Amino acid sequence: MIETERLLMRPLRVEDADAFVALHEDERVNQFVGAYSNQQAVKRLELIERQWAERGHGLCAVELKLSGEFIGRCGLNFWEVFEEVELGWTLKAEAWGRGYATEAARACAEWGFATLDSDYFTAMIRPGNAASVRVAERLGFTPLREDELSGNPVTVYSLNRASAMA
Repeated sequence: MIETERLLMRPLRVEDADAFVALHEDERVNQFVGAYSNQQAVKRLELIERQWAERGHGLCAVELKLSGEFIGRCGLNFWEVFEEVELGWTLKAEAWGRGYATEAARACAEWGFATLDSDYFTAMIRPGNAASVRVAERLGFTPLREDELSGNPVTVYSLNRASAMA
């Protein structure tokens, strides 16, 4: 469990499938991260559970501390194709503009650098996702390279341990 002033983050589970699908069905959200059917969500959440079991990290449910409301996901995802750990965040559109993404991602980065033997984390951001670029820049990420993820172009940003812990 990762806790901030306003948020609680815990490993995502298969039981979160309905909330996961609802998060991704909003067109404002899925324009950059895609949508999931219930079956696809269950498969993705099974992979997330496996990553937690095998690697000791993964994506978390982000919940408001006061109400327990699920507002999104954030965490560390290992991409085998890149052999890199990505720090990612996706929140409900209703939660945008309140600093939750930066708060959650900062806490996950701090937890990750304290827990894992990684020199850096990436953030893979699709073109046009200005809000995520602003979050990445607030956290100290800098552009690393242009790449492709799941058939989509992305700019890969990097946050290294030294600058994150400064």
